[in-house]
Amino acid sequence: MNGKEVYLRQNVMAEPLINQWYAWAYLVAPATAAMYIANSHLKILQSFVSSPQIHISALKNPMMRGGPFINFDAGKVPQVRALLDKTTKEQSHMLEFAAAVHTLNGVLANEADGSSLLNFYARTPEALRGYVELVYDLNNHPSVRFIEGLLYRSPYFNTASQSVSLSLIEGDERPFTLSNPNLGGEGRLHLPVPFASEALDELFKMKFEPRPYGYISELLGVREEDDQLFSTFFTEEAPAHSPERYSGDGVRVRYFGHACVLVESKEVSVLSDPVLSYRYPSDIFRYSYDDLPDVIDFVVLTHNHQDHCMFETLLQLRHRVKTVVVPKNNGGGLADPSLKLVLKNIGFRDVRELDEMETIEFQGGSITGVPFLGEHADLNVRTKLAPLVRVADKSVMFAADSNNIEPKLYEHVHRQVGDVDALFIGMECDGGPLSWLYGPFMTKPLQRKQDQSRRLDGSDYEKAIDIVDRLHPNKVFVYAMGLEPWLTYLTSIQYTPDSNPIVESNKLVEECRRRGLESEILNGHREIF
Repeated sequence: MNGKEVYLRQNVMAEPLINQWYAWAYLVAPATAAMYIANSHLKILQSFVSSPQIHISALKNPMMRGGPFINFDAGKVPQVRALLDKTTKEQSHMLEFAAAVHTLNGVLANEADGSSLLNFYARTPEALRGYVELVYDLNNHPSVRFIEGLLYRSPYFNTASQSVSLSLIEGDERPFTLSNPNLGGEGRLHLPVPFASEALDELFKMKFEPRPYGYISELLGVREEDDQLFSTFFTEEAPAHSPERYSGDGVRVRYFGHACVLVESKEVSVLSDPVLSYRYPSDIFRYSYDDLPDVIDFVVLTHNHQDHCMFETLLQLRHRVKTVVVPKNNGGGLADPSLKLVLKNIGFRDVRELDEMETIEFQGGSITGVPFLGEHADLNVRTKLAPLVRVADKSVMFAADSNNIEPKLYEHVHRQVGDVDALFIGMECDGGPLSWLYGPFMTKPLQRKQDQSRRLDGSDYEKAIDIVDRLHPNKVFVYAMGLEPWLTYLTSIQYTPDSNPIVESNKLVEECRRRGLESEILNGHREIF
């Protein structure tokens, strides 16, 4: 096959990994990565090695799918133990960093009383010295600001921990990925390639542009013993059709699943929160990579949760994307790492931050950052926006998981932006507790009452219809609900018709239709305009 020109198969799954765990924003940013390794990954591995049956029994209950349980049988204990030992050894510096964060936060909480913090610098653990600033807020509450730009140039950001796992996917079922390390084997090939490597761009171009097999094999450094498996990921058969820019009149809006929506005209394409399915035989039609344009002018990310900022899709699109637009960041908060720095350090060249009510103008339209409240459990996270995309004569707002906890906000917004043509809003109004995503960052015990009251939730019917009342959209779509069966590996959500978010969403759709507005709960695919 070496001299033959081949294509990458459409059903080659490419999972980005860090220390053999599924990569997302909090595993790239050095400070948050250290906390996840110490307070999530090691604990999950240790628990499985000690009591695999607890994990096996827990996952028999579908409601436990998104919990800290590994989806392996007991026969995998030796491999999990080996990963545990490897992580403990190779990530010792990250474990030291996490312990230092815990120590420093404890000292500040117990001793910083509003007086000068100068003397605390000498007591800062060595692992953090020169990488943090000690600060108060205006209420004299002490905290630590991480100097992220330096951390990316330190041993705490090690691209040798990054790899990509290739395998063939034949159906929608995948285990919940945030709790399951990738052990390799079973048709999976681990390529020790940093995410920023241009070799990955060359690989993913081959979905639609053939290259000599020997060229890509050599570029990726595939070992001779892995060549047989690697060769199964390629075909001489050209894909059924290739990406191309929309050439019709007006504006076309397509829903690709979850929060992924493409807005196109002849002049421009804007893609929100790219989360795509692969192309393989299925009873459920879906758009995929070949339904996107060959050049994507803007990718807009609403926030950095794993189902909205998905590296598995983003890395495969990087060679097509001109500009990524992300919410402006606070700077240095442990729970809120810079998304711009994350993306720049995994190979995206043009990443632009957008502030609240700031607008990026381009030929044929604009993107405005609308404030986004809620869904982050009352943490001081600024990396979130509800983009208002204007293309030609259409305006589309992606409210994502916004929770309308202060209705007055949308009154102020409407005064600035006017009516919108289409509103996309997530209504996962139950949401997980604070600890589900942010638990690894907590350095003091969290009471169950506090944890359960602070939810990662979106709007219910009352809050969503209030947004409709204030923004006057012509179309209202409930999206980002995790309904697509190919997304449960990211969301772990399995609804029934009686699930509260579905009941609340149905009420919104019914009321909008009663008012004469086009409205539905999106699932799978949809062409809007």
